[in-house]
Order: sequence, then C-alpha cells, then structure tokens
Amino acid sequence: MTRRNDQQNDVPPPHVLREYALLADGERGALVGPRGDIAWLCAPRWDSGALFSSLIGGSGHYTISPHGRFVWGGYYEDGTLIWRSRWVTATGIVECREALAFPGDSRHAVLLRRITAVEGNADLEVRLEPHADFGRSHPRELRREEDGTWNGRSGALRWRWSGAGAAHSRHHAGRTTGLAVDLRLSPGEFHDMVLELSEEPLPEKPDASRVWRATEHAWRQQVPALENNLAPGDSRHAYTVLRGLTSSTGGMVGAATTSLPERAEAGRNYDYRYVWIRDQCYAGQAVAAAGPHPLLDDAVRFVSGRLHEDGPRMAPAYTVTGGPVPDQETLGLSGYPGGSDRIGNWVNRQFQLDAFGEALLLFSAAHRHGRLDADGWRAAEVAADAIARRRYEPDAGIWELDNRDWTHSRLICAAGLRSLARAAPAGRGRVWSDLADSLVSETAATSTHSSGRWQRSPHDPGLDAALLLPPLRGALPAKDPRTLRTLHAYTQELTDDHYAYRFRHDERPLAEAEGAFLLCGYVMALAEHQQGNHEEALRWFERNRAACGPPGLYTEEYDIGQRQLRGNMPQAFVHALMLETATRLTVAPEP
Repeated sequence: MTRRNDQQNDVPPPHVLREYALLADGERGALVGPRGDIAWLCAPRWDSGALFSSLIGGSGHYTISPHGRFVWGGYYEDGTLIWRSRWVTATGIVECREALAFPGDSRHAVLLRRITAVEGNADLEVRLEPHADFGRSHPRELRREEDGTWNGRSGALRWRWSGAGAAHSRHHAGRTTGLAVDLRLSPGEFHDMVLELSEEPLPEKPDASRVWRATEHAWRQQVPALENNLAPGDSRHAYTVLRGLTSSTGGMVGAATTSLPERAEAGRNYDYRYVWIRDQCYAGQAVAAAGPHPLLDDAVRFVSGRLHEDGPRMAPAYTVTGGPVPDQETLGLSGYPGGSDRIGNWVNRQFQLDAFGEALLLFSAAHRHGRLDADGWRAAEVAADAIARRRYEPDAGIWELDNRDWTHSRLICAAGLRSLARAAPAGRGRVWSDLADSLVSETAATSTHSSGRWQRSPHDPGLDAALLLPPLRGALPAKDPRTLRTLHAYTQELTDDHYAYRFRHDERPLAEAEGAFLLCGYVMALAEHQQGNHEEALRWFERNRAACGPPGLYTEEYDIGQRQLRGNMPQAFVHALMLETATRLTVAPEP
C-alpha cells in the first residue's frame, strides 16, 4: 500500500489492526504501526496509564517516518520481538530496527530504535510526544544536556531521550507538546535513538550497542527451538509473544491493549491488560505440550500464588503483581474507530468456576514434566477443595456472561480433578476421582440435550464451542456418545468454511453477530485430531493459522468477510492454542 506522510495531521491516524507489530519485554508492550508510529505504550507497567495512546484517540505517540512517499513492510528477527520496519522510498530503502530492551525491568523501560539507510540516502522526520495518563499529562521540565540528551517529565514518569541532539520543542495552544527532529543518513549509515522511562530517578545512560547485544542474547536464551511440530517458525513466534506478555512475577497479560473493537455483542470485554487465570493456564498447558519450558514454571508460580492467597475466593483475573483488577471507567477519548475508551474490567466482580479446573489441568501438566513442587501440590488441594465447596454456585463461565450453571465450567473441573487424581496419593486421588464422577453425572442429569449431546446449561439448550474442551482435557472419553454428538452438531451449526463461532446469539447469520473466534478454530482442530480425522484437523489448523497480519499477531476475533482482525491484540490465549495445536497434531492423540 502506498503511503504519504501527512505533516498537516498532528497525530498519526490509526491503521487496521493487522498492520501493527508488538514490542514487549514482559513488563510492558508497545504497538508500532506502518508509518513508524508507536501508538500505544503503557509505562512503567502493563496496567499503568499510557504514555503513547494515539491508538485509542489520545495525543501521545513516538514516530519515525520517511519524508515523502513510501511503501511499508516489516518482519521480526527469528525468535525475538525485535521488529524491523522497512520502507521503500523514492530514493532508496530505510529500515528501523526497534525493540524494548529485554528482559524488562519493572521499574525502568528502555525503548531502542536504530535507523539504517539500507540503500540510498534516508530522510526522516522524528517526533516524540510523551503524553502520560492517556494524554492528560503533557511533557514538562524539558532540558537538553551538553551531550545532546533530552530529559523531561510527563505525569509521574521521568524520561530521557538520546540520539536527538538537534531536536527542537513543539508547542500548541501555549503548551509544550513534544520534540521533533529531521534526520538525514547516507547510504549504509545507521543512527541509534534510545528512550528511557521510569517513575524513579533514571540510572546511568545506557550504551545502545551494548543494550542491543544484551537483548539479542536474552531472546536467544529464552525462546526454545520448538522444531518437532507442524510449524516450527510460527510456534516459536507464538512462544515469543507469550514470553513478551509474561512479567517477572510469572503473570501473563491477556493482551497488550484496551478497548479495541470486537464484533461480539455478548460477553464483550474491554481492558485486557490483566492476567486471566484461565488464559494463564491455557498458556501453561500449551507450553507443557511442547516441553518443560520456562513459561510453564511461570504459569504454575503465578496461579499457585493466587490460590494460596485467595483460596476458594480466587478472582478470575489480577494485575501482574497479583493485585485486584480496578473497576471499569471511561477516559473521555474518541477510542479506536469502532471501539471505545474503557480501562479496568468488570471481571473483578465475577466468579468463574472453570478457573479452578484449569488450574488443576495446569498442575497436572507440570507434574508430568516433574515441575510441580510441594507448594504446587498444596495449591492443587486448594483448587480441588474450592470446586467441592462452590460447584453448585452459578458462575459467569468461560465467556464471562450472566451467572448460570454452565455445563463447560463443571465438566472442565471434572477434567482437572481426573487429570491430577492419577498422580495424587491414593487417598486423595480417590476423593478427587469420585468428585469428578459426581460432577459429570450431576451435569449429565441437567444438561444433556434431548438429541444426546451436551447443551450450554440446564435452561439453555444451545450449542457452545466451550463444550468441545472437556473431552480434550479428559473429562470423558473421546468416543463417548455425548462427545461425538456434540462435535457433530457444533460442526453443523456453528462453523463456516473452517472458521468457528462461540455460540449462536440470535437468528442472524453467524458472521453478523460476531467475528470467528480463533481460539475455537484451534479447538476444532484438536477435536478432529482426537477423533483420528487428521486431514480435517490440518485444514482447521491451517485455516486459522493464516488469520493474522504481516507481523503474525492474532486477535480474539477474525472478520472473515473483510479479512480483518477484531479485538485487543495480541490475544495471548490464541497464540497459546496455536502453539498447542501445532505440537499435538504431530503425534497420535492421547487416549
């Protein structure tokens, strides 16, 4: 696509979601668009206010863009979240190599950008507009040091910008809005820019080349090869994204963003910058399928910690530090087109029974690799006890809807109990196995459809993609008639051209009510694989694997008519299921 740099527009306009790349270091994440515009970055932590929020209508951004006309491309360096924006201009080729220094420091962010004139001269405009608190706080106390380094503050953040000694301040309506500088590079020349952010006094100024080398080395150390699966490169990328979303606390955020538009009209959420217990368990189980890699330990550590602290009252989601998710509020911004401007999340008021079952499945996966210690076993006992005590309480379910006796919630708890019972000491294992039997029999008595398949809840005869998960996790056999009838009916009623939908909202065509759910597409691949339908499983896998943009990032939903991404990005649980599916489809299904 040909692009023209519009200097009359004060803030870079948004792009379709498929064109954004993610930079992440575990503690925070940035989205960079095809014009070299970093349109989203919350600092110092995932759930902090955004310094760059032009993505959702704020004024802050950090843009490095060629002058004149250009076309855009880009790619990740293998096994890293080091992104290379590549622009072909009228006079040559320019690249901007960009990353957050990795692994991240929770108190000190370092954003690296290296511009290289690959062919011909490079003429670029650089603008830094650091507007903290989603644009409420403009830069202040700007000061240029003798070496050309700029210092300033915005809100509670201190920042330092190196590599822009010739920059000048920009003003609007009597206020300083940021800094700007023009760069001209000769063929083969490169230029480093480093932006540091902290709420504390900044440490000694880093050497850009040294930080680049350390970042490259850290990614090489932390991302496994993952060679023995269907798509090694994409699987490695999925693992890399999950690692980039995972804090040093072990908590993995659901996505880097808030308020990006979805098609779904039910179960709609907004701010995904928190750790969902369910999503963390999905990621841990996916990694465990591939091997005993560090993200498995991170998931066990975080989930165990929440069970020890909150017991049967474990919340569905937390901040990465284990704190409560704040209440939902609006920011007064225009939002991403078609989206909104909400932060916080109403999940903090919900009970989700299935999270306890997923925790047990995670612990069982860890045990199979010898990665479940005494602390983990105690957390498992807490989860099993919570299921026993709260199994009759209505819950919000996997899609976070109204409180009901959701079939999936109870069956996935049975799956978790069965899975870990096989490894538990005899007495405890027998209790857990009996509880699983009771859950299945009680649920069958109230939630078996007249056709012999499962239904969503005792009073909702509908189908649901979530009902495919319990057999995959061992709640009941793959050849159980209810498993087979549910899979057949779901395939007939809630899929289209190897795209899958959660459930039917109303009588409208499926694609009018919501986008295809990529998580459900991968679940269909696993379900067909479990039944021995290998070719059909491959069709599902490949169809949904392709539902991304050039940076290879997935959102929750995919608009099959417009071939566009919908929802917050990158959606962690979709990358997790992609990794698990690519791994499991290479071997015979487990009995």
